[in-house]
Amino acid sequence: QGARADGLAVPSRFGTEVVARLLGLRLNHPAAQDFLELRPQDPATRAEAAYSAAQILSFGLLADSWQIAQVKSLAASFTLPQINDWQRQLLNTAFSKIGMPYVWGGVSDATETDFGVTARGGYDCSGFVWRVYKLQSYPNEGTLASTLRGRTTYTMSVEVPRSKRIGFTKLQPADVIFFGSRGPNSKGSQISHTGIYVGNGWFIQSSDEGVALAQLTGWYKQRFAWGRRPLREAGLQP
Repeated sequence: QGARADGLAVPSRFGTEVVARLLGLRLNHPAAQDFLELRPQDPATRAEAAYSAAQILSFGLLADSWQIAQVKSLAASFTLPQINDWQRQLLNTAFSKIGMPYVWGGVSDATETDFGVTARGGYDCSGFVWRVYKLQSYPNEGTLASTLRGRTTYTMSVEVPRSKRIGFTKLQPADVIFFGSRGPNSKGSQISHTGIYVGNGWFIQSSDEGVALAQLTGWYKQRFAWGRRPLREAGLQP
């Protein structure tokens, strides 16, 4: 409800998929088995259902187990800052992919073959960002699609000069964010992950939980390297 209240057109599965991934109820298959990955609209297999059930049982029988309590608290705290129309359009695209699986090399909701494996659809981390900014069309977008030139996380991260990199405290919704082994001191070659900042300490990414929301805390905050603002690069916002 929070995302809708903030003016985003989120899919009906949004709440369920976000909570399921915060609880770790979805299994990520090895890259060589990406053909087993399911999209949100695909019927769950018995094996997938059994995995989710086993995860739930591992929490214990009490409804107030710490895992559930923590996720309830996170869900209740989710809000967005005030966003402009361009940020809303980009986040709507990003949020429409919630629940799609992590697929190595994936850039689409549809069937594609990447690295010799045919999957029903899905995204790796940079493929998700590529979809939102490069492959999705927006009215009057100008040069937005051309701001990202390279497909890989490394290339995306070094396309902007140091003077244009955005620090943690200056992030705005729809900024592309990068993570490296040495945090802000990372070199381009050490950047290994990317996502899109949502606001108020949340971001959206494709990781082993598929396309999901996560908090920019703990591991992610320690390894946050820098951000970039394609909307500014395209002259669509200051």
